[in-house]
Amino acid sequence: MDSADSQDGTVVTTFDPTGTERASEAIVTAVAAVHDTDRKSLGPLYDAVDPDALNALVAHAHRVADAATHELWFVYEGLDIGVRTDGEIHVRDSSTQAK
Repeated sequence: MDSADSQDGTVVTTFDPTGTERASEAIVTAVAAVHDTDRKSLGPLYDAVDPDALNALVAHAHRVADAATHELWFVYEGLDIGVRTDGEIHVRDSSTQAK
């Protein structure tokens, strides 16, 4: 994990959206690190979001030269996950967020 925002407990990590690691894989890795567990012990990501659609969104943003950065939020394994098409992932405990 790259860093934590001490104000709200958000952990921010990154992946290379033009590299070989897919966004969906980077998210599962980040969540496993936050939960201090193995990736295999987590539930399937597809219960929270369509991994293929997520990966396609990131890939599309890099195929289109003038595309803006897009951001998608969803809940996975009790965490709010925000993934940006520029490769930034935000992870925070969804139970501590004001609704």
